[in-house]
Amino acid sequence: MAIHQSIDGALERNIGPHGVSDKALNEALGRADGALESLRARHADGGLALLRLPETHDDLPGIRDTARRLAQGATDIVLLGTAGSSLGGQTLAQLAGYAVPGVASLRQPPHLHFMDNLDAGTFETLLAKLPHQTTRFVAISKSGGTAETLMQTIAVLSAVQAAGLGTRIPDIFLGLTEPAKAGKSNGLRGLLGKYHVPILDHHTGVGGRFSALTNVGLLPAAMLDLDIAAAREGAGLALAPVLAKKKPSEVPAALGAALAVSLAETKGKSISVLMAYADRLERFTHWYVQLWGESLGKNGKGTTPVAALGPVDQHSQVQLFLGGPRDKLFTVVTVDAAGLGPRMDGELAKLVGEPDFAGKTIGDLVAAEGRATAETLVKNGCPVRTIHLSQLDEESLGELLMHFMLETIIAAHLLGLDAFDQPAVEEGKVLAKKYLTS
Repeated sequence: MAIHQSIDGALERNIGPHGVSDKALNEALGRADGALESLRARHADGGLALLRLPETHDDLPGIRDTARRLAQGATDIVLLGTAGSSLGGQTLAQLAGYAVPGVASLRQPPHLHFMDNLDAGTFETLLAKLPHQTTRFVAISKSGGTAETLMQTIAVLSAVQAAGLGTRIPDIFLGLTEPAKAGKSNGLRGLLGKYHVPILDHHTGVGGRFSALTNVGLLPAAMLDLDIAAAREGAGLALAPVLAKKKPSEVPAALGAALAVSLAETKGKSISVLMAYADRLERFTHWYVQLWGESLGKNGKGTTPVAALGPVDQHSQVQLFLGGPRDKLFTVVTVDAAGLGPRMDGELAKLVGEPDFAGKTIGDLVAAEGRATAETLVKNGCPVRTIHLSQLDEESLGELLMHFMLETIIAAHLLGLDAFDQPAVEEGKVLAKKYLTS
């Protein structure tokens, strides 16, 4: 496995009263057995399609071909879709430099634009500035009825036609939504069908926030020439101990779920902070926020996910983490960085009063800070789980994505919740459409 997890820094016997007791953790692990049995059963009968993705390969050539067609000659590709229809793709695309400060604008075309939030001024500016002749558009909505995505798509179609490119719409557009169903409307499919736009089928058995390893997430990754097969193979590494019938304590995702739930139930740790020490994991932390929050925040249960990025958030959040309320479980994610990056000139290091910087690299400091943050939290009695990646690539990110999807599903089982619905979100969508017409 490419990722290594340790919960030693979250145990009561190691850090004191804010850690989880052996009794509480073992009780939660005992309950996790049922979740693992259910996952194996649903893998066997195909009842949870997510679990079959690591072994699925026949869709990958089509994803690559579609990505190649869209990227051919394109300077920009605009992806329309919110939340789960976007965050998985962003997470994978960041491996290739997407949304990495100081780097993203230096990438060779095509430049990806994930328009996951709806803002009138932003979208108007985008449409005004895009080079329409060399821009492609992908509209993603599982249901086909997401109001934000429908409005964006309508606006883009109008702008493209106004630019005199109406006849090219079938070549520069792509839709991704569920297959047509008798008696069920699909606004996106109907809209794009009018213009003969090609449409890929969104997997009906995989919801948006779990869709990173379907064509929803893999298509943007393939546009940037990432190895999408390796991402699927990495996901298989996270699933393997479940299918091998390992004990819950030997299944990293089960151990993580048991830790989070037992700390919430017995020690009041109602906030789950995920702090990653790599720019290329910044979008991953936000993907986690939606996955964990939307899957578990029901019936008065769940814990509140918080995204953080190291080293920058050492300067903006760690004071609160250490000096504020003791209501948090911390997960610190690090990547092998020692020896990487620019090396410090000895004379210049002396000039700034830091002679110990001499010969060290930027990666050395990042590695030291990640370790120091985790250890400082532990020394102050804060429960900390560490996850370390020997390298950050498509395989390790696929493993990380599947790890947290499994962890979320297992945590839902422990809390007696359905990980796959979102009733409060649906209520808000209905009200928004009502207010729009009032």
